[in-house]
Amino acid sequence: MRILQISSARAFGGGERHFADLARGLRQRGHEVFAALAPDSPLAEKLKELPTGNILKLPLRNALDIKSALRLAKLAREREVDVIHAHVARDYTLAAFAARRCPRARLVITRHVLFPLGRGHRLALRGVARVIAVSGAVESALLARKIFPADKIRVVHNGVDVRRFAASRRTEPRGGPLRVGIVGELSPVKGQEDFVRAAALVSKEFAGEVEFVVVGEDATRAGERRATIESLVAQLGLAGRVKMEGHRDDVSEMLTTFDVFVSASRSEAFGVAIVEAMAAGVPVVSTATEGALEIIEEGVTGLTVPVGDVASLASAVRSLLEDARLRASLGAEGARTAGERFSIERMVEETERVYAEALKHFGP
Repeated sequence: MRILQISSARAFGGGERHFADLARGLRQRGHEVFAALAPDSPLAEKLKELPTGNILKLPLRNALDIKSALRLAKLAREREVDVIHAHVARDYTLAAFAARRCPRARLVITRHVLFPLGRGHRLALRGVARVIAVSGAVESALLARKIFPADKIRVVHNGVDVRRFAASRRTEPRGGPLRVGIVGELSPVKGQEDFVRAAALVSKEFAGEVEFVVVGEDATRAGERRATIESLVAQLGLAGRVKMEGHRDDVSEMLTTFDVFVSASRSEAFGVAIVEAMAAGVPVVSTATEGALEIIEEGVTGLTVPVGDVASLASAVRSLLEDARLRASLGAEGARTAGERFSIERMVEETERVYAEALKHFGP
């Protein structure tokens, strides 16, 4: 197949990691992959395996950027593209326009988030062949809006590079204090402040025996999110016990230093960081977000607590810190499950099947 992937993203997060992994995986399986990206896209660095001529830089300013849409259509016709696949909501209408001007191509979109699409998308995307939801929760949100027929929606969970995380898995005791960590962009929805408040409760019992690590980039212009978290750390008397690591490219290696991984999110369409921790063999404590509940089997592959319940979060973390055997059990079962259910290979194969269905789909 000849596949055009489109993303106007200008920051790198879970959706962009998915985009890069999918593009590389499809190329490795023999497909011709093209990528249309914004001029300053961080994705370009992640797609070095694609031929330079297969990467097109476009303004992709917004959903009404007709010039970009025309260039997408021209590329699709000239390269005889079979599938046009858009990943960001503002790109959906541009991709739909391009697909209408390239009769050969079928339109596929991926929905990575739970936020509802507007009713205007019903008309703009009436020709979509398939809609990929990254979780059952996203599928339910799409069905509730009644924008797409149910028979066009397919759930394909995100995948992670299981082998890379497994290779980094710790086999020897690390030594030093136990470490509890959280990974994700610094954002209210990711719950880093709840993590710090839970750390304060845990520290009352473990004193200097535990340290806490916050890994994640602050995407705000003046670093307000990091400043807010650091202020809370100082206010709770946790200076020296909570380390702010900022953005890290070596997440797989960083995870090996954790004895417990925490996801304190307020909402999560899927939960890539949870799967990465599982793949690394790190026991997980997560808030019971929509995505987390699809990933974690309670008491088997991790522990879940109510969203926003700091006391329960602290209690679950405490229970793992006190029980090395339970940590080992959850870590081992989590790693096995990540390998079986959430590999990149499985994600790419399932996406290929969606494309095959799309190519058989004609008409609205």
